[in-house]
Amino acid sequence: MENHPRLENGHKTPDFTLTDLNNIPHSLADYMGQIVILNFWSAECPWSTRADEIILEYLQKWGEAVHYLPIAANMNESREFITNEAETRKLLLLLLDEDHQVADLYGGTTTPHIFVIDAEGILRYQGALDDVTFRQITPTFNYLELAVEAILSGLQPDPARTDTYGCTIVRASQ
Repeated sequence: MENHPRLENGHKTPDFTLTDLNNIPHSLADYMGQIVILNFWSAECPWSTRADEIILEYLQKWGEAVHYLPIAANMNESREFITNEAETRKLLLLLLDEDHQVADLYGGTTTPHIFVIDAEGILRYQGALDDVTFRQITPTFNYLELAVEAILSGLQPDPARTDTYGCTIVRASQ
């Protein structure tokens, strides 16, 4: 994973275009003007399932100000499996990064791996959903919530970067 760049917070994020499960293209630029949560996603990872449940609940609270872009980047997950799992999780949108080019561009390493981008396209947070660990199964901090709430209030997230946890993104070279 060391070969994958880490984007710097406070800088403009690179644009990309990926298709959804209906083969409709979506560019990051399409969502400027809103806070965007990019989440590298997996159909088989239980940590990714947990993240979706939590994120979807928060999205109801945040409304139109925040847009969720889960990105499926694992080489080992079939389109059928991804589609079925996205429907089960009630995801309205799921982008396919079949060659993990966006995961590589953003330095995504795990599912989940979250990037929060402000309305101007500036990366403000990257890392884990919360502070759950193997020994601490109940979170004490939800980093995603803290980051989005800070941005909505015109503040900088603190922390702005955390270590990720979850399942490793499966790439072609693995």
